Amino acid sequence: MLPFRQRFPILEPRMAQRDPPLDATIHVITPENIAFEYRLAGPFRRLPAFVLDFCAGSLLLIGLWIVLSMTVAVASFNLAMALFILLFFVIWWFYGVLFETFLNGQTPGKYMLGLRVLTDTGEPINGMQATLRNLLRAADLFLPLVALVVMSLNRKYQRLGDLVAGTIVVVEERQWLTGVAQLEDPRSIQLAAYLPPNFVVTRSLARTLATYVERRRFFTPPRRREVARHLAIPLLSRFGLPPDTSYDLVLCALYYRTFIADRSQDERRLAEAKAAAVTTANQFTYVQPAPISVGQAPSLP
Repeated sequence: MLPFRQRFPILEPRMAQRDPPLDATIHVITPENIAFEYRLAGPFRRLPAFVLDFCAGSLLLIGLWIVLSMTVAVASFNLAMALFILLFFVIWWFYGVLFETFLNGQTPGKYMLGLRVLTDTGEPINGMQATLRNLLRAADLFLPLVALVVMSLNRKYQRLGDLVAGTIVVVEERQWLTGVAQLEDPRSIQLAAYLPPNFVVTRSLARTLATYVERRRFFTPPRRREVARHLAIPLLSRFGLPPDTSYDLVLCALYYRTFIADRSQDERRLAEAKAAAVTTANQFTYVQPAPISVGQAPSLP
């Protein structure tokens, strides 16, 4: 059987320089050493989401006032007004807190515009961070010019509440996630046969593979190498493959093995191929004949 390098010419090209970073993007490396690239949402992308949330909150308050005026106000107008002021306070201060905490960093306005709040390390925010960034929104509303200057001078477009809470707002490209992706390069399918059949893909790794393979068609080859290298390098060592194997094809091969291939059929076909190779090698094994002395005729079988 030919060596791995001759069977699969999928080595990484040596590049003299790396691509310059994209504008308004941030690279986040998770504790699992997996790199993600997020597109940051600037102030003018976030303003329409705030307007939509403001309109939704206003409509909610109008509906509550209509309900109170038709029920509680009939008995006591002052009680209805007190309840309305209390509800106004709760909605004004905790509208964003509740949605961002329980809807994974999204309010209705952010959801409609494809925005999401994350920590500056790329992880989902918790309730304390959602509370801090929303309570400090009043400072941005009272001094909008200062808030705009702070966001413009900040590399991550963080307003005052984001700086205190350690959060960022990113753009989600939901149209990229379209189901099981088709792999157009047959080398990734061939490379999948060299992956260990007993390797267990965790849920986070499977989600990372699906996200990468879906988005790779939008990347240039150098960008694919840059994004895939953080995850592919430890996988190459784990699988015993040459260190200069294509990072992109390694992830595609693992994606194929995880989501597309029938693992039982792959193992059966791989075993059959190995058995056929061993049989072929035994048939062509050279056996050196026994030495024959001078004057002695070779014996017939």
